[in-house]
Amino acid sequence: MARFGVRLENDPTLSPQDYQELGALAEKNGFEAVWVPEGGGRDSLTSLATIAMKTETVQLGTGILPLFARTPTNTAMGAAGMAAVSGGRFMLGLGVGHAPTVESRDGIPFKQPMTRMRETIQIVQGLLSGAEVNFAGKLFNVTGASMGAATPKTKVPIYVAALGPQMLEMVGELADGVLMNWTAVDYLQEAIGHIKRGAENAGRDPKDIDIAGYVRVAVGDDVSASRDSLRRQVARYASNPFYRNFFAQTGFDKEMSAAAAALADGNLDKAAESITQEMQDQVAIVGTVAECRAALEKRRAAGLQLPVIAPFAVGDNMASHRHVIDALAPNTKSP
Repeated sequence: MARFGVRLENDPTLSPQDYQELGALAEKNGFEAVWVPEGGGRDSLTSLATIAMKTETVQLGTGILPLFARTPTNTAMGAAGMAAVSGGRFMLGLGVGHAPTVESRDGIPFKQPMTRMRETIQIVQGLLSGAEVNFAGKLFNVTGASMGAATPKTKVPIYVAALGPQMLEMVGELADGVLMNWTAVDYLQEAIGHIKRGAENAGRDPKDIDIAGYVRVAVGDDVSASRDSLRRQVARYASNPFYRNFFAQTGFDKEMSAAAAALADGNLDKAAESITQEMQDQVAIVGTVAECRAALEKRRAAGLQLPVIAPFAVGDNMASHRHVIDALAPNTKSP
């Protein structure tokens, strides 16, 4: 059976019981992994722990846990807790987040994100492997830290959220996998090339690194409402410098510039109109079950080993999630 993951939106209107229902449905339908992001609202570890109580086999990942709000030791403690609660099914997804959010909401200067990621991975890997960690870095000095009896009994794989070349190379050098976002078809080969370069420079086999990525999906026969929702979602990212640059490098500079200008005027409708259908079809999938399955396989053929289906809300969020998890269940064949 082909590997698929599913992303559950971190949405405070979804109750803990909703997460349990969706997680159990994903497991029953043959999804390999459930990922929960963390951008605001509730933390993702709590939601994943809730899902762990009602599932038995599905892998559970943070998609992603932002670095700046936690120390490496505190991050390792959260991972060890989730590994215990889930019986060894936890995957630790890490990301640096974004400067505007980190500085405004966390109240922390967004400095040296690459160094922070590198040192966090090194410290966390040491702690989760059962070692006593003595680490003298540029940002962290850790002495005599260990998990002791809390050390996970099985390996906790570390996935890193990466968009640009440097972070992708670091994935190849240090991590077990990558978790991409807005995974554009035509950018996949370039991204995987950076990961391979990082792995080869570190003397690692690139085949040991899992290539996962979020793919926004809406399934239905009437796609007009889905496309409206998608255009607005993409347009909102134009105000984020990281994503604006990423989309520009992926070939959508014109769309992003127009959307950013409209957002600066406070006009989301006009910004959404700037998102062309070509861009929508590169960064997301909208269509019938058969069209969605074909588009997902196109991404798998381009090197995406674990497509993580990210249902986006068209109307009711719970219903949108349930619909996509049922419609694209890996253990049912195309109609």
